[in-house]
Amino acid sequence: MERKIIHVVGTGTIGEPLIGLLCDYENQLGIDEVTFHKNSAVKNDSSKVSDLINRGARLAVNKEKKRDFKKHGMDPDFESEEAIRRASVVIDCTPKGIGHENKLKFYEKFKNDVKGFLAQGSEDGFGKKYARGINDNSLEQGDKFIQIVSCNTHNIACVTKTLALDLHNDNLIEGRYLCIRRANDISQPNDFIPSPKVGIHTNEQYGSHHAKDAAGLFSTLGLDLDLFSSAMKVNSQYMHVLWFNLKVKEPITLSVVKEKLYNNSHVAMTTKDLTSTVFSFGRDHGHYGRIMNQTVVFEPSLHVKNEHEISGFCFTPQDGNSILSSIAAAEWMLYPHSYIDKIQCLSHLFFNKI
Repeated sequence: MERKIIHVVGTGTIGEPLIGLLCDYENQLGIDEVTFHKNSAVKNDSSKVSDLINRGARLAVNKEKKRDFKKHGMDPDFESEEAIRRASVVIDCTPKGIGHENKLKFYEKFKNDVKGFLAQGSEDGFGKKYARGINDNSLEQGDKFIQIVSCNTHNIACVTKTLALDLHNDNLIEGRYLCIRRANDISQPNDFIPSPKVGIHTNEQYGSHHAKDAAGLFSTLGLDLDLFSSAMKVNSQYMHVLWFNLKVKEPITLSVVKEKLYNNSHVAMTTKDLTSTVFSFGRDHGHYGRIMNQTVVFEPSLHVKNEHEISGFCFTPQDGNSILSSIAAAEWMLYPHSYIDKIQCLSHLFFNKI
């Protein structure tokens, strides 16, 4: 029987926790082996690499860097191309633009040996856009390359589908969003900003890339939605915040809005109004600090105007929702007819209330 091997490229804010989660649930997910590629032999990273190896993952590095890794106490099992070639699924978690470079240099080369390749939210155009629970029905045989959309796009898509598209696909009149982004991740030493910084609208139709990506995600289901987003950064490292405003055709009440959100297992509800306290809950109760839900909705902010306009604030679980979709897509490539059953082993990691 063919061995099921998942290879993760990159050990950053998504790659590192993804590798660990795959190792921890290897048996339940039907995975025989987890391998990962690290690009730079940095001494400060030796502790996290050692921990991932101790949890069962196997390290791959570029041939010319093997000696540098060994010098810092990181002993690789594979060279880079060998690890890609022997993998069943490759999940690329590298910084912006590197996923496309890897696709041209490596993934196209080994596409007949590997079942499929995934990249993250920064790699627009890498493949079919995907988010767990949003467009699973769009996945079809032949989807060799898949792009897992960004964490904020997950949030936009989840709120929009739950509140405006659950009954029928033409209920949404328009969706408007403001992404209030953290400056950087707590693991990142660079790019922190001293004060709030507003963004620009790079797309005439959609504004920031978040609405554009969400529209692209829904387009895989044959939907053409009127979405527009703006974005800004604030001087905080604790989670992104999303403000949303949805205009719908069918009348709706606040109690129905809350009922829809509570009934979606991918949504967590909270009365906490600080990103730090929501983040702290994830640190204390999540899988190695991660909240796996697509969104965390601040319940007191929910508002319905004239029965047709829904507004509110919600928090974005950052890498948690992207990790979930990465695993779901990888499992679909391995077990296309039973992947939803396979990933139920992760259901206890979701919160109904935070």
